[in-house]
Amino acid sequence: MSAAVPEQGPSVPPRGRQNERARGGQRGRPSSRSGRADEPATRLAVLWVPDWPVAAAVADGVVSAHEPVAIHDARGIVAASARARAEGVRRGMRRRSAQGLCPDLVLVPIDEGRDVRAFEPVVQAVEEEIPLVQVMRPGAVVLAADGPSRYLGSEEAVADVLIGAVAGAGAEAQVGIADGQLAALLAARESTIVSPGRSGAFLADRDVRDLIHVTTTRQARAEMTEFTGVLRRLGISTLGGLAAMRSGQVAARFGSLGERARRLAIGGDGAPPSGRRGEPELTSTAELDPPAQRVDTATFVARRLAEDLQGRMMRRGVLCGRLRVRARTEDGAELVRTWRIEGALTAAELTDRVRWQLDGWLSGRSGRAPSAALTHLEIAAEEVSPAATVAEGLWGQVGRGERQAGRAALRVQGMLGENGVLAPVLEGGRAPRDRARLVTWGDEVSPLRDPKAPWPGQIPRPLPATVPAEPVPARVQDAAGVPVRIDARGALSAAPTRVEVSMPGVPRRLTVSRWAGPWPVHERWWAGGRPRHYLQVVEEDGVALLLAGDGEQWWAEGIYD
Repeated sequence: MSAAVPEQGPSVPPRGRQNERARGGQRGRPSSRSGRADEPATRLAVLWVPDWPVAAAVADGVVSAHEPVAIHDARGIVAASARARAEGVRRGMRRRSAQGLCPDLVLVPIDEGRDVRAFEPVVQAVEEEIPLVQVMRPGAVVLAADGPSRYLGSEEAVADVLIGAVAGAGAEAQVGIADGQLAALLAARESTIVSPGRSGAFLADRDVRDLIHVTTTRQARAEMTEFTGVLRRLGISTLGGLAAMRSGQVAARFGSLGERARRLAIGGDGAPPSGRRGEPELTSTAELDPPAQRVDTATFVARRLAEDLQGRMMRRGVLCGRLRVRARTEDGAELVRTWRIEGALTAAELTDRVRWQLDGWLSGRSGRAPSAALTHLEIAAEEVSPAATVAEGLWGQVGRGERQAGRAALRVQGMLGENGVLAPVLEGGRAPRDRARLVTWGDEVSPLRDPKAPWPGQIPRPLPATVPAEPVPARVQDAAGVPVRIDARGALSAAPTRVEVSMPGVPRRLTVSRWAGPWPVHERWWAGGRPRHYLQVVEEDGVALLLAGDGEQWWAEGIYD
């Protein structure tokens, strides 16, 4: 643990200091240039486990600890192990670039559920030492620092206890303590304790893009990314530059998002603390009968509760700063976990957090699985605050029929399991099979590959109306009955005359009247992948197929209407 940040002179303009003196000079109260004192910042401690997605993959047995590992999503690398970083792999890098720098790199798709399951033992270990912790995201927890520092003796002692608790759970962590959430988060990344009232000076020289670290929802992350991009284009590249602006100017130009970002930049809280816990009308509960012992059964109920709670918040036009998940078992034991929320939660994101938490409890990874089956589940919105942009719009609302269909899908899902109902997601790709992906009903339906991006070599439109779940083997022959092959230059050995295939709705033997192609598609050639060639054939009666071949074998990839 490094020393506290030294005094670096006043962190607020003179007018703000005059206002502070008039109010008695309360500790940790940043002021604005408009002369209005902001709300006092909360003294927070943040525990951060570096590269947690990598650590979770190792804990889950997906990869070995000694391998160079990178966790990725559709956009690129999101986390890398120390060995991978030593080879030059960095967050935000494209996968192909990362593999070019580190040929032995092991790429693992991101899995937030895996991250939560593996993080639950760490949170439980921390709670044994200091209660009332809040999970920001897998790998980061936050708690109020004033209370623990009083009964442990100092903030340094709080940091030591937290680090020791995580070490006992088999992980390495860093702790930061500061005024305000952004300062505490960045202090944790440097393992630093920032002196009270010095968060503004600590943040002043940092890039405005560091504001993204406080976001915990997809919408909030996208909005903050766009906002910080606008600031940089306007020449405001540091948090100190944003903090120097008048509160009224920021609010008039950027609205509530800009004002919240400015409060964070001066070392304050994103929103003034309300001190309010979950209200009765913002709590959704359900009795589980029969009791739930499986994750998919509990998840079905959790999804219904999450949609109900999110609908109530939408109708009231409010956001929640914390989400509390509470479960009770048959023998009366209670399980409680609080998630800290920054931004507006969609129903899918709210469901994800509840589902991840249930998975973390029921998977038994912590060695302290529930003592009995779950009989009661409750989710509550806490720290409720108004949100001007949450209300439903006049157009584009979900219709009654769509809501009824959604409820019916949830009932079927409850009978068949979580993967019993799937929904299609259109994506980018070259082959018809690559342009659609099935996801579990209720999960996020955003594409992993941009469907609007250019895909050189993609199959031209129109696309097949029917694509089998798996390619169906086919035989393509010429007029003499000799199999048609593709040579190294991508040319057919002869004109296709007959096709034999076993597919529903298609004659077993087709006589080809017209054909087009082949079109070569060679993907991931550096990994040894063989090129594919696509061929369109039309039968005399109008049946049309899309065939794919690798030079020796043919498959039927789709049927045209």
